[in-house]
Amino acid sequence: MTSACILGCEGLVLSRKERDFFRDVKPWGFILFKRNIENPEQVRALTEALRETIGRDDAPILIDQEGGRVQRMGPPHWPAYPPARTMGDLATNDPLVRREIVRLGARLMAHDLAAVGINVDCVPVLDVPAADGHEIIGDRAYAADVEGVATLGRAAAEGLIAGGVLPVIKHIPGHGRARGDSHLELPVVGATREELEAVDFAPFKVLSDMPMAMTAHVVYSAIDPKRPATTSRKAIRLIRDEIGFDGLLMSDDLSMKALGGDFDDRARQALKAGCDVVLHCNGMMSEVKAVMGGTGSLSGKAARRAQAALARLAKSPEPFDLEAGRARFAAAFA
Repeated sequence: MTSACILGCEGLVLSRKERDFFRDVKPWGFILFKRNIENPEQVRALTEALRETIGRDDAPILIDQEGGRVQRMGPPHWPAYPPARTMGDLATNDPLVRREIVRLGARLMAHDLAAVGINVDCVPVLDVPAADGHEIIGDRAYAADVEGVATLGRAAAEGLIAGGVLPVIKHIPGHGRARGDSHLELPVVGATREELEAVDFAPFKVLSDMPMAMTAHVVYSAIDPKRPATTSRKAIRLIRDEIGFDGLLMSDDLSMKALGGDFDDRARQALKAGCDVVLHCNGMMSEVKAVMGGTGSLSGKAARRAQAALARLAKSPEPFDLEAGRARFAAAFA
């Protein structure tokens, strides 16, 4: 029986306690952070060990590898990639060049990730940053307008898929207007329904065919004034019915301070609202055990969406000249 969750681990190798726990609860997948990253050999051994604990070779192993501020794998073993906005702001008279470079950057990242056993990247950020929005999004967005975010977000997703890595669109239905950092507080967005539909929801509609999405821990007063999207049935119904996303919907990290209550309650509320799986990142066993108290098995529509998402993984990556690709990418920013 697979549990409807994605969990983190504490360090560079699994402890015996973690091995036994994961083998018992069988999470759907795992997520890695900088604390789990040392060198390619170590990461490859860790991803193999994680999959061994649950007995599934195709188990999703996630990472946030956006470039810029949010890059868990970096020098000296992996390249330092520029922020999304730097790619989106490339000085060129041909917008197709920007699209090419964004896709190429994602294809290069996919190569790095797949080589160490990581098969899901929490990219692209589809939030459209408002001028007065919190800088937590900022240069993580490809552009400041719907067209740029949607077009370049699609390019990034295509580059990842071509390299054998699944993308995760985030933070649905849109974090760009939030004036607070949901890692630290619960933002409330007071925009009208019309404003949200014209801007915030728009890129997610364009990429509604993607296999996975991550919710925003944000209250949208025009949708549900009481609950953040992650735990709001109204918001998740909108994500499904109006935005049209029918892929695997995962919560953002349950340990973020935007959410209140005990960890079992956070997990229970997110799943009850309509998330398919919940995400817990920090690997602290006391929190993880509490999360599992509110997490049931992955079944029904959620299980079918999970299976469909993994079915989008290419059996073999798109043919790719790595050396030429790195040279072309570097030249674009020279």
